[in-house]
Amino acid sequence: MPPSTHTLTRPFHRLAHLLSRAARAAWYPIHGIWYFLRHPEFYPIFVGRLLPLSIISFLVYFILFTFTFIPQFLLLYIFQGRAGALINTTVLVLGEGLVLIQALFEGLFVDECRVDIFDATLINHGFVDLIAPQRVLFVDAPNSVKMLGKPTSRAEYSPFSWIQIFELVACLPLNLIPYIGTPAFIMITGSRVGKLSHYRWYKLRGIDKKTMKRDLHFKSWDYLWFGTVAMVLQLIPVLSFFFLLTTTSAAAMWAAKMEELSRVRVGRPVTAQDRVEQETDDPVYHDDPV
Repeated sequence: MPPSTHTLTRPFHRLAHLLSRAARAAWYPIHGIWYFLRHPEFYPIFVGRLLPLSIISFLVYFILFTFTFIPQFLLLYIFQGRAGALINTTVLVLGEGLVLIQALFEGLFVDECRVDIFDATLINHGFVDLIAPQRVLFVDAPNSVKMLGKPTSRAEYSPFSWIQIFELVACLPLNLIPYIGTPAFIMITGSRVGKLSHYRWYKLRGIDKKTMKRDLHFKSWDYLWFGTVAMVLQLIPVLSFFFLLTTTSAAAMWAAKMEELSRVRVGRPVTAQDRVEQETDDPVYHDDPV
């Protein structure tokens, strides 16, 4: 019996679905830039805390490019030629700067800002009830940022880990590999960045580590592409801190979309329309309504 048309086209539908998910996830960090710029209430957070840190990051990169770029370029030039050595050395030095900046500043000074941006974005999307149990909210405030009071429980955008820093350092030598080394470095480190982008959302929902790990594995393809674009933005000197905030807005926008879909589907039978949406929208974690 000859195979049906559906059987023959299934691999192509699967490929199209994966490409669609990748494109959607990769678009969120770009959309987050536009979203951040359209919300002036976020500006004081950037100016008050991250602008000074951006100046510090400029000094870090200036020192690295001044004293380490040429020796590393000459080493790579022997094996990769001028063009390959120029690209890979640039990414290598940017990666080294990112390691130093994350180790020195991000965990201590930036995480609180990212929590505020993430929570404010969720509030802008109507999920006040998700934030209210976790922090004091001033409901009469003129905008979502000014609504935010002190957290009533531990608030982290993503947990600071020396293991993460070590992994970033361990992946830096990938840039020594011609052609594929630099993309591999960005994608491998970006995958972790993507998976950490919704740590705050899972905590707000009260999801345990086991369930979180399972859900992250289920959406690993999407987080790979979200994190890859986010990683590219973070490698841009001076503006890396700005893009940390815009990517945080993007992660919250994505979480709001999944939260909305989850709330619509929980508590009623799955319909044919739901199945169509599940093929076109991001994978969604489903609460147990009982």
